[in-house]
Amino acid sequence: MTTTASGSTPVQLLDMQRLFVAIRRARRLWLSAGLLGLLAGLALAVALPTPPTAATKLVVVHELDQPTDAGSLISTDAALLQTTRVAAEALKRLGSSERPEDFLETYGAVGLTNNVLELTVEGADDADAVRRAQALADAFIADHVQRMQGAADAEAQALRTQRDRAQAELAQVDRTIADVTLSGTAEESASATQLETLYGQRADLASQVSDLTKRAQDAAIGTPDVAAGTQIVDAPRPVHTSLLLTGATNGGIGLALGLAAGLAFAAVSSVARDRPVLRREVSAHLGASVIAQLGAPGLLRGRTTAKEYSRVAVVLASAIRSGPGPVSLLELGCPKATVTLARHVAEELAAEGRVTIVDDLPSERGARELLGETEPPVRVVSTGELGALSSGQWERRIGIGSVEPGAAWTELGELGEETVLVVRAGHATTAWLHTVARQLADCGIPVIGIVLVDADPKDRSDGTLWNGLHTALRGRSTTRERQHDDPPTITTAPVPAPSTGELNSAHRGDLPTEQFSPVKPNNVEVS
Repeated sequence: MTTTASGSTPVQLLDMQRLFVAIRRARRLWLSAGLLGLLAGLALAVALPTPPTAATKLVVVHELDQPTDAGSLISTDAALLQTTRVAAEALKRLGSSERPEDFLETYGAVGLTNNVLELTVEGADDADAVRRAQALADAFIADHVQRMQGAADAEAQALRTQRDRAQAELAQVDRTIADVTLSGTAEESASATQLETLYGQRADLASQVSDLTKRAQDAAIGTPDVAAGTQIVDAPRPVHTSLLLTGATNGGIGLALGLAAGLAFAAVSSVARDRPVLRREVSAHLGASVIAQLGAPGLLRGRTTAKEYSRVAVVLASAIRSGPGPVSLLELGCPKATVTLARHVAEELAAEGRVTIVDDLPSERGARELLGETEPPVRVVSTGELGALSSGQWERRIGIGSVEPGAAWTELGELGEETVLVVRAGHATTAWLHTVARQLADCGIPVIGIVLVDADPKDRSDGTLWNGLHTALRGRSTTRERQHDDPPTITTAPVPAPSTGELNSAHRGDLPTEQFSPVKPNNVEVS
């Protein structure tokens, strides 16, 4: 998803590459969350084992069974089974004083087919669970038969009531016929027509009375097939559960939930924390190119890491040889890697002459312990001992410092005229990277490159600033004349507008140019 501002390049609101890299880098977090979920599931299976359970199966016959029924009748039976009326009847059969509400929580029912219902009941032990299952099944069967018989009795009573009403009408018709016959009216034709109508009504009413009487008798019989067919088809039996299977199930569920929670937290935190991890992000925010990268140190990668340090040391040694003066290594989140890298660089330069390592790391970072005892021609001194060194005594000098929060920015120039930033990926926020770049620019210390530590091995982004030739290693001159006595006279030429998306050490989209540029731009003439 991107958004475009007027006169600027599209800015991604959600960088999927960065998101995937951040999630992959946080694999310890979500793997630990998954492991905790797995252990929690196993612990739950051991601490809360499955109580003794008994199971039984019932076949339930319904008067209105239809082949097209989708299981609604058996679902109704399962719901009726989990009512306090059935629970109270089962407890009455057991002779227990337990509350029906509490008993409801110990059993369950599920419809297997349209007519088969399975009950599972928990108990204090296997025998108690079997006894409870038998009582519950008997109570449900009795309740089901009673409901069916009650429905049949209600239907029979309704038919009797309708029959009695028809009989009363029939008696009224008979009285009318008798009155007409005995009256002896004058008009014989009218009387004959009336009698014919009355005889027809009497015949219809007599037929209704006969039919209703038969239907009432049939309804009174009830549903013997329902009563006989509803029965226990699988006697209650204990259900033995395997602790290993239960632990595996709970552990699998806990593992899935833990991984899901860990992945979600890693994804959200990677977006909210705004800590650059890609090479192109670190390069853009610091205004310098990534010239090398080091993987994360580990017990299984010790030999590979040593090779990486040696490879990077060759690059930095070449930069120091071609530079006009001392070069410092400033760490940001990786003091140990910086000190180790400085040692390898010093060993690389020691073949050509004497080397001085100026240690300006805070004492709690343990730089002296990491450097240990060095042998000539490598020497380790502190910033306070720089004044005691005679000019030209040491041919090469490497400074080690820090740009963590609280760093003494004004003292970084004593470590070197140029610097290489050793940055741990994902350690600092974007705002702090901007602060480091601005402070180094204000101090006039060019950043000739970045060594990215703990870089993602699958990061294929380009960390090179192709428009930063004046600070890049590929554009550095072998000699640079510096005038300390006379200040330079600076005349400026018209500055062309930067191209869209341009970002280097002389221009940033969110900082003024004069506060960010660590060196003179290409359009400045020095006399």
